[in-house]
Amino acid sequence: MENVKKLLPGIGACLVIAVPSWLLGKAFPVIGGAVFAILIGMVIALFYKNKTLTQPGITYTSKKILQYAVILLGFGLNLSEIARVGAQSLPVIVSTITTSLVVAFLLQKVLRLPGNTSTLIGVGSSICGGSAIAATAPVIHADDDEIAQSISVIFLFNVLAALIFPWLGGQLGLSNEGFALFAGTAVNDTSSVTAAAASWDGLHPGANALEGATIVKLTRTLAIIPITLVLAILGAAKARKSGEAQQGSFSLKKVFPFFILFFLLASVITTVCVASGVDASLFQPLKELSKFFIVMAMAAIGLNTDLVKMVRTGGKAIVMGFVCWVAITGVSLGMQHIIGLW
Repeated sequence: MENVKKLLPGIGACLVIAVPSWLLGKAFPVIGGAVFAILIGMVIALFYKNKTLTQPGITYTSKKILQYAVILLGFGLNLSEIARVGAQSLPVIVSTITTSLVVAFLLQKVLRLPGNTSTLIGVGSSICGGSAIAATAPVIHADDDEIAQSISVIFLFNVLAALIFPWLGGQLGLSNEGFALFAGTAVNDTSSVTAAAASWDGLHPGANALEGATIVKLTRTLAIIPITLVLAILGAAKARKSGEAQQGSFSLKKVFPFFILFFLLASVITTVCVASGVDASLFQPLKELSKFFIVMAMAAIGLNTDLVKMVRTGGKAIVMGFVCWVAITGVSLGMQHIIGLW
């Protein structure tokens, strides 16, 4: 009970930021509540220096509630639907994810960016934006500045993609199915995928690209599982190499992302229930709670972020995000051409 009392002020502060950010995200879905929360949190942090009372709850929100958000995200995934419709997009998905991760790895060496920042940008660009960053950050022990910077970079190119891609797809002569695959594999965040696909449907009445793009995007989301597990294994190997294991302090529990297993379990529960005749809308509140928890966690991360430092050091991260974005766009279109969809 004493620990709960220590957490409440900080959790309450994050909640106060999260509620208006959530509403703003509903009004401006291309931006999203998570971005509003992190920006508001960073601005408040410029003036709110003495966080002795609230820091325990802020830290809890940025770490634990972020993991709970990822677990609840699993209730939005029907694995059978993804297997049925999304499987045909796998060659494009695998190619774009691989491209982004390789580009981020190479640029990290060239630009001399911190390893965690480049990993988060690579994963966020290739899988599902903020959700992928949320899942990966605890595994690689990224600090709040690194998370905030990565989210900001992903947001920038999310907005550009949502605005540019419907026009670009029209200029390239993509079919409705082709654009759905393009949006689902080349746009980072789910909200921006839906914004781009909805814009396409508005320009092409009856296209119904939104449904196809959403399923492709959800298929991409499953890549969170192998990516985080690989990162955990690499982290364990690094810990052993540094001598931590020999000192007797190495623990699998510390590096293994058990919350990802709960994410997978939530997906399996959803799949089994829907296959048994349960209405998928039953899980909608849990999906919404997942999104709200992410907004809360981003508020906490914003409160822990040095905005001045982030702006001063953000140029290289933006360059990396841009190169990843362009590379994913090119590979997504190129793969469609190779397999005969465009």
